[in-house]
Amino acid sequence: MTSRLQRHARIANLRSRRQSVGDEEVQTVLAHLDDCDLIEDVEALVMKWTGRKRNISVRGLLVGMFLASNRNRGSVILTHVADLLAFSLSDTMREELEVHRYPDNDRGFEAIYAVVRRLFKAIVKEVDPSPLPKGRRLDLDVVAELLASADHSELADRRELMLTIANKILGTSLLDAQPLLEETPNGSAVVDATVFGTYSKGLGRESTVTATDPEAGWYVRTTKHKDPLALDGLAPTPSRQQKKGAKQPKEKDRVKKKLYGYDATLIVFRNPDHHGAPLPDGSADPDVVPALILAMSVEKPSCRPGEAAVEALRHVDPRYARNFLAGDRLFNSQSEDIFQLPIRAMGYQPVYDYSKDQLGAHGDIGGAQLVEGNWYCPSMPAELITATHDLVVTETIDQQTWINRIRARTAYLLMPKQATDAEGHRRMMCPAEAKRTQCPLKPHTLGRGIHLPLVDPVPRPEGPPKVCEKHSLTVPPEAGAKLWQPLQYGTAEWQRVYFRLRNSTEGMNGFAKDPLRERIEPGGTRRIRGIAAQTILLAFQLAHANKRKLQSWADAVALNGDRPRRRPTRRRQTKALGTWTPTGYIATA
Repeated sequence: MTSRLQRHARIANLRSRRQSVGDEEVQTVLAHLDDCDLIEDVEALVMKWTGRKRNISVRGLLVGMFLASNRNRGSVILTHVADLLAFSLSDTMREELEVHRYPDNDRGFEAIYAVVRRLFKAIVKEVDPSPLPKGRRLDLDVVAELLASADHSELADRRELMLTIANKILGTSLLDAQPLLEETPNGSAVVDATVFGTYSKGLGRESTVTATDPEAGWYVRTTKHKDPLALDGLAPTPSRQQKKGAKQPKEKDRVKKKLYGYDATLIVFRNPDHHGAPLPDGSADPDVVPALILAMSVEKPSCRPGEAAVEALRHVDPRYARNFLAGDRLFNSQSEDIFQLPIRAMGYQPVYDYSKDQLGAHGDIGGAQLVEGNWYCPSMPAELITATHDLVVTETIDQQTWINRIRARTAYLLMPKQATDAEGHRRMMCPAEAKRTQCPLKPHTLGRGIHLPLVDPVPRPEGPPKVCEKHSLTVPPEAGAKLWQPLQYGTAEWQRVYFRLRNSTEGMNGFAKDPLRERIEPGGTRRIRGIAAQTILLAFQLAHANKRKLQSWADAVALNGDRPRRRPTRRRQTKALGTWTPTGYIATA
């Protein structure tokens, strides 16, 4: 039998194998923090003018959090942060980071953990956009009183601070790739909201108290919804079996997924000019930077999606080129003052798909009609106007007929005469003036050949519309802003841009939710309640996902003609893109 002295010696040997952190790694983290000015911003929030000096600096805490994130696949656990700072750094680094020295025993660990926890909570308190206490259930009447007495202007300022800190943490993952991103000419992006859980048990809507994380909400996805959109007002279905004889819900209304947490609105970079497939030799293309998360915002599921998207876009580095911005149907259903006009003011051009009630003609200006996001001639044939409706809703035409009609629309498309001015106005020519059609209302356009369609103007009691009487028409930015997009809907160019961007964000969401990697969806990876703490900890996980994506891409590139360190992930055999969209949206070869 092993003696107690021998057992203690073996246990001491196990305890001595704590992994140390090299000074070079710490210096690398400090350099990244200095480049993004994160330390100065956080120090300004928790600066103390009186009282006893802290046993750890803000600089030390942030370094410890980044080191813990690197070792825990993005997750930041404060116990691990405390252990790294107190017992894994060299004495030189500990002094530089102003971390007090503690004995390597239970009391020493509890002391450093209390110091780390207090400083982190002090930072969270200064950027918390909610007046509600966390960690306990509150009566709804108390919640109403706290919200009514809160200074909402101050809470809005705190939210902006919260997003600034989170996006600077995220931005550290892009510093090494920043020159590559700046050199990308087509700096397009896609906005999407993905759900992630919080470390709190959600309650049903019949409850008279809040959950211990009161700012979170329920995300519910039913089987009739293909897009992962949060549905407002839906409570989770009871986990207990329904009573015998109770009416069963319809198949399309059954809950497929439910989660109590938040929506992370992510801005994902992608250049749609390239497909991103490996080169013929199997290595990655060095000219195609992989999809990366540029910015983020966090909000309650299905709450203020347009505002949250604009908040995230404001934190995109202005040095990156801005071109197309794709989004699912959740975003083009927003009010134009909230989403569509602000993103255009920031330099983005929207690229949308449309729901069934948005197909066909919706809006006009000077007689020109807005059909699925584009301005067309007032006399465009009716079968071309209803082409997508006939394919998707009534199913009276087949895919090839739809493709032919989309192509035929091009002849009736209003063409730009001048570039868009600083205020968003643009002069547009009718298709007859642009030499795409022939129109009896403009005799000088006749006789150009039978290859150009002859417009059949619709008689109007008030006379020809304005666009038919003048050479050009000024289209202001607010005209049809809710559904307008620059690319002609349904064309090959629209398909290339929209689907490549949309596939990028779905792929990035799955990449960050990998259960063996960052696993951002479960709440157990962020065990502190409150939207501020959840946002900051999520930023570390997303930053780790960016760094992992960049590292995988760099390892798969054949540098200087040598073999790559590793091959790109072999693509699995999957269904065609058209499987996930309304019939006919992908043109056949």
